[in-house]
Amino acid sequence: MAQEEAKDTKPSSTEEPNPSRETQMARSSTSLSVPSPSWFTPKRLLVIFCIINLINYVDRGAIASNGVNGSRRTCTKGGTCTSGSGIQGDFNLNNFEDGVLSSAFMVGLLVASPIFASLAKSFNPFRLIGVGLSVWTVAVVGCGFSFNFWSITICRMLVGFGEASFISLAAPFIDDNAPVAQKTAWLAIFYMCIPTGYAVGYVYGGLVGGHFNWRWAFFGEAILMFPFVVLGYVMKPLQLKGFAPAESKKALTSVEKAVSEDQEMAAGNDGTLAIKEELNDKSSKQSSISRYASISLDQFSRFMKDMKALLVEKVYVVNVLGYIAYNFVIGAYSYWGPKAGYNIYNMTNADLIFGGITIVCGIFGTIAGGFILDRMTSTIPNAFKLLSVATFLGAIFCFSAFCFKSMYVFLALFAIGELLVFATQGPVNYICLHCVKPSMRPLSMAISTVSIHLFGDVPSSPLVGVLQDYINNWRETALILTAILFIAAGIWFIGIFMRSVDRFNEESGHPTILTDRTNMTPLLEGEGKTAGTTETSAEP
Repeated sequence: MAQEEAKDTKPSSTEEPNPSRETQMARSSTSLSVPSPSWFTPKRLLVIFCIINLINYVDRGAIASNGVNGSRRTCTKGGTCTSGSGIQGDFNLNNFEDGVLSSAFMVGLLVASPIFASLAKSFNPFRLIGVGLSVWTVAVVGCGFSFNFWSITICRMLVGFGEASFISLAAPFIDDNAPVAQKTAWLAIFYMCIPTGYAVGYVYGGLVGGHFNWRWAFFGEAILMFPFVVLGYVMKPLQLKGFAPAESKKALTSVEKAVSEDQEMAAGNDGTLAIKEELNDKSSKQSSISRYASISLDQFSRFMKDMKALLVEKVYVVNVLGYIAYNFVIGAYSYWGPKAGYNIYNMTNADLIFGGITIVCGIFGTIAGGFILDRMTSTIPNAFKLLSVATFLGAIFCFSAFCFKSMYVFLALFAIGELLVFATQGPVNYICLHCVKPSMRPLSMAISTVSIHLFGDVPSSPLVGVLQDYINNWRETALILTAILFIAAGIWFIGIFMRSVDRFNEESGHPTILTDRTNMTPLLEGEGKTAGTTETSAEP
């Protein structure tokens, strides 16, 4: 019987075997058999990710607040000394060491973002978010227990390391599950949590630090984040478009191996099978160090290949260059804005005024930009149009504001300018997500984050400080800084005329599960109801 079955399976002389077709059929069956997660709906996913993002930025605002950051110990000429307050007072930090705490966070963030983006091709991205949030929570607790400058600096690095997974992977999940007509609006709502989180962090840090102790601010953040850490581990992992589920990978490997062996047996390649078994025996005896080295080398090779593909994508490069110029100005505004306002217009409460304008304009501008692009129809050329026009008009209003001597005219024009400038958050991230293949989106977001910080807001504050020391005129310094927004608008204007392709539905090299966007009522299966049809795609 076995010989008859072997004869039946042996291809005829006129019909050639088609392993690729069999493999694709296997991929379809394995992909369709993967169980879908339950309980989530698109809106629940958005709400949960927004809360996590809010907590992340509450931490950034809290450590900069007077209640947590505090003030350094001081002594008068008469010998009277004050104990100081907050982190700076307890550890007796000078201004340079205090500034290092912010830079330490960025070091962890910038180093880890590409790492998590690369690991997303080998591990489930949703689980990676859970791992990152675990590191974040432990590191925040460590900040609360820190005992000197170096201990809290290391903990702040780990906080940035943990947040990197979420920054790289959350936006692609939202983009996958948002309704087609509201993709940019959903991204805008997600990024609206940045200014909101900063504002809440200032208030939260001031209240907790003032009434209790600055350490309790970090403990409170860890308590708020802990339920989401647990959720990342206990629930069924969500699948990210462009990445194969673990079950599908295992099944696909076994099916392809079986198909290959059947074809070799049918062809009578018994000698080949014997050689293969011998090679398998030898490979099983390799040391664990060699295997790990091979895996690491493969990961690095794949990462460099993806980086090359990303950097030759002209649309992506132009978008990020404009984003860097934009973030250069916004970063300097956030750091030097209150001081410039105080010196130019003699504002007695410049912190409150600039903070209030940034919060209100950040929230409404970010949401408005997302909804406007959706109304225009979300395409890459339309996103570039909105980016260039909004930034150009915003630059005009902000530049004009610093030209007036009246503080009230300045505040009115500057508020309109910031409202327009913040409308870019949704469109700029939409381009980052849609100008690359689905499997490249985590790396796209990671490199974008690294670039805008490394070349944007991180160097802008000291460079503007050097410029002010040279000019010694805050109005001229502010005008020169604001003029860079025109450069950002010009770079994004170039993107309008570039050939662009929305690659959201482009096939990747991995079997994937795609959700049918025609029915977005439930996100995933729950209580016996399916979210929609599933499709499989394999790169030919």
